[in-house]
Amino acid sequence: MMFKTLFSAAVLLTLAMNVASAQTPSFPATDWPWWRGQQRDGSAAPDQNPPLQWSEDDNVVWKTAIPGRGHGSPMLFGRHVFLATADDTRKVQVVLCFDRQTGSLQWESVVHQGNYESKGKRKANEKASWASSTVATDGERLFINFFNDGAIHTTALDLKGTILWQQKLSDYVIHQGYGSSPAIYEHLVICSADNKGGGAIVAMDRATGEIVWRRDRPEKPNYPSPSIVNVSGKDQLVLTGCDLVTSLDPGTGATRWEIEGATTECVTTTLTDGKHVFTSGGYPDNHVSAVLADGSGKVAWRTNSRVYVPSMLHKDGYLYLTLDAGIAECVDCATGETVWKARLGGDFSSSPVLVGDLIYATNEQGQTFVYKASPEGFEKVAENKLGESVFATPTICDSHIFMRIAHYDGDRRQEFLYCLGAKN
Repeated sequence: MMFKTLFSAAVLLTLAMNVASAQTPSFPATDWPWWRGQQRDGSAAPDQNPPLQWSEDDNVVWKTAIPGRGHGSPMLFGRHVFLATADDTRKVQVVLCFDRQTGSLQWESVVHQGNYESKGKRKANEKASWASSTVATDGERLFINFFNDGAIHTTALDLKGTILWQQKLSDYVIHQGYGSSPAIYEHLVICSADNKGGGAIVAMDRATGEIVWRRDRPEKPNYPSPSIVNVSGKDQLVLTGCDLVTSLDPGTGATRWEIEGATTECVTTTLTDGKHVFTSGGYPDNHVSAVLADGSGKVAWRTNSRVYVPSMLHKDGYLYLTLDAGIAECVDCATGETVWKARLGGDFSSSPVLVGDLIYATNEQGQTFVYKASPEGFEKVAENKLGESVFATPTICDSHIFMRIAHYDGDRRQEFLYCLGAKN
């Protein structure tokens, strides 16, 4: 299937000039600048010591109440933590900035006022939120995606919360919800809006918001964030779902290769072992597959494991899966064979995080399981319970864990941002 790429002469000239000089920003290991971390694969810096045990009274450095509700993860840059939320009492979608050392709120920036609920006949999945994207930064600006007024918008803010520009990606038909996060590449911020009305993947100039390239997408519901991986010796922007696996040049939007597969609805963020890209999805078919990323169109293997929402991890030739139904699984990257399975318990929406040889996986009920990333067998190291509702993926950085957790007082739900770590 072919899709249109839209360019103008002025944009092509700008593209050529910028690509020649721009570089994707780099950050110290103490920062977590975008969804799934600096490596874009859920792996944290290995040389750190986040806590193995915590509770409401143990290893809590600080906790801060969050207005409203959201599933976006904390983003860390310098002295600050950034988070998106949707506050139903005020009908606003906002970006929040907290002091990283104390948890105190530094500023709030209202990105959209009103119009954030679906106006169509279909309501979003009850598990969804109206702030499910994770803030990204290029070190100078912040970027966030929201569904608002029947469309998906990408907004850029400065580091003090002032809105710099806003760009509409496409109209959007709500099916389950929306949670795709921005991806930073060279001078671009790349965002996607797959939906039943026909969406798009759009690359914008980070400084101006000008559209550098745009690709139309099929009229099908789908949810992943854009995945930028270096595989087969080149940077590839991989999109899964809509019954396709598509690889684009992230700088230009040109097609590198495309094959049928990966089912219709996917959520997880694609990762690679340097040879394959790994896809997973949950409707209408459950699947995990390994696709050769050399343009051959070959699928090395495919299984029917249901890894619909939590993204996968890779380490030393093995995939580590957290199935939605609360099962941990280790899979050989080369063959697709299951090496081991173990029941964790509960339902999972947040994605696991890899720290060295340990995996931290949190279920919707607030239980976090810490276990070894090893093909030798499942080995649980710790188990902790905090809160009653968790959908956001934790951020683990600089020996601290930042978690978005909800507590209930009767029917009242209150979210908190926790910083967990050893107290000095």
